[in-house]
Amino acid sequence: MAELLFCEPTELYNILNQVSKLSRLAEPNYLCLLDVRSKRQYDESHVITALRVKKTDHQYLIPESVDLECVRYCIVYDSNTSSLELSIQRGQDDDEEKEDKEEDTELLPGPAVEFGQILIHFTRQPVYILRGGYECFSGMYHFFRTQKIIWMPQELDAFQPYPIEILPGRIFLGKISQACNAKMHKDLKIKAHVNISMETTPYFVGNVDKLLHIKLEDTPDAVLFTYFRHICHFMELHLRLHSVILVFSTQGISRSVAAVVAFLMHYNEETLKRSWAHVKKCKTNMRPNRALVTQLLEWERALHGEYLTDISEPIY
Repeated sequence: MAELLFCEPTELYNILNQVSKLSRLAEPNYLCLLDVRSKRQYDESHVITALRVKKTDHQYLIPESVDLECVRYCIVYDSNTSSLELSIQRGQDDDEEKEDKEEDTELLPGPAVEFGQILIHFTRQPVYILRGGYECFSGMYHFFRTQKIIWMPQELDAFQPYPIEILPGRIFLGKISQACNAKMHKDLKIKAHVNISMETTPYFVGNVDKLLHIKLEDTPDAVLFTYFRHICHFMELHLRLHSVILVFSTQGISRSVAAVVAFLMHYNEETLKRSWAHVKKCKTNMRPNRALVTQLLEWERALHGEYLTDISEPIY
């Protein structure tokens, strides 16, 4: 039997935005997102690709269109569940009968947890409950609300993923095309750029306070180490100013990833291995070249006075 676990809103956001060559949403066994709210609420708006869970005789029906045994991520949400524990539901609403209400209290799981407890008998991977439900997620990522019910394969192929969220609402990691996308820029409220590529964008041109442009080619002998301290100071300053930062390179998988890992090592005072694991969890297709990995190891020694991560072991 599988586990029942919580999924934070930022985790679902990142799951929705993973890519291989195309959006991973196009993969049939990648994500099963299930909405257990009422039909009226679902029709009004729901998270993109979510399926509504139906009921008959007050019993939840298992979706027949999904092979739950093969699904990598099975995520359930209701309106606002914030705990896997039992929630309190009262039978009376009159404030004057407060004492009676205490006696009439009934403990019941939230709808998402209730359905999740059923699903764990059908899946091999954990079943996740979205913390805060639709209300929290749609409040943070309003641009992923939709009324669309049916998604054709070609529509999922054409879906344009957003930059990956590294620190919730603070640091995003992406590629040049995302950095040039006006809608994504507005939706994420980006206020500063760290551009590690030869290309330029239309944002913050000539504004050194909001744009750090490190012109570095994507080659095996590219040296980013000498810029790590500057990158960290620039990003740390903008975090203090509550600015949202987008770090990007041409494809967003090597140079910009190395910069983000270096920043996390500095900002959290942690090892290369730990920072690498965090970014890898957020962006599964990250792939800094070997030279950049070696430079990150040197950065670890500069920060901690010694090598703490063994890069001879695969950390990919």
